[in-house]
Amino acid sequence: MVYTKLVSQTELFFSGENMSEQKIQFEDGAAYEQMMGVWSQLVGAEFLNWLSPAADQHWVDIGCGNGAFSAQIVELCDPLEVQGIDPSEAQISFAKTRPGAKQATFEIGDAMALPFDDQKFDVATMALALFFVPDPVQGVAEMKRVVRESGVVAAYMWDMLGGGAPMEPIHNALRSSKITYPLPPSAKASRMNDMRKLWADAGFQSIETKVIHVERSFDNFDDFWNTTTRSAALTSVLKDLDAKTLDDVKHSTQELLAAKANDRVICTGFANCIKGVV
Repeated sequence: MVYTKLVSQTELFFSGENMSEQKIQFEDGAAYEQMMGVWSQLVGAEFLNWLSPAADQHWVDIGCGNGAFSAQIVELCDPLEVQGIDPSEAQISFAKTRPGAKQATFEIGDAMALPFDDQKFDVATMALALFFVPDPVQGVAEMKRVVRESGVVAAYMWDMLGGGAPMEPIHNALRSSKITYPLPPSAKASRMNDMRKLWADAGFQSIETKVIHVERSFDNFDDFWNTTTRSAALTSVLKDLDAKTLDDVKHSTQELLAAKANDRVICTGFANCIKGVV
């Protein structure tokens, strides 16, 4: 079953004092791969097709995580170079072991102070990462700085305030129980209008946007629950719930999905995408 997104409830719930101050940290590359890595690649293939890049280009994948999207660039775009940057040592370590990303180079780095010279790359991307940058304006400025004239700067993000995240069914159940959960620090940047403004204010040319919808199938509800709750953001909340409250949240999620215990579950998500020319 495909879940229903409650956009207005999400925005209202996080409009003021209910906003959780917990931080989202990804320190387990394997867990990220099972949960978000698969989702990232579902969006990533369509996103790269939309970019329609030329072969033999120099790429930088900022906020590369465990290398899932970097591997897609290697596989689908025939690049001359792929550099992956992420602040998490554990994620970078995992990325370096990914067979499909052997042609890529990974290092720890800060999206707001990229360790590269000006105009080094043809394409700069952020896949599910810009909303984690504390200052998105600075993050976009750094992307632009390291890209050559006529190069492309592009990003995609789950619409976190519009119900686009794959963990939205669980978020929905938590909101119904008035349980706060952390969002990325710059979640507002994932809204399409905000993305457009970021790119326009940065001075990009030929700005284009797209919404990509994806779905993922799970063997049953337990498969969905066990996989999705490996998200660092959810783990930080669920571990502190008492047994009854946790069971209530799980039951509410199952009801929202209208999923019987052994039925296959189809979950959906959607990402807002943007690209512009330097």
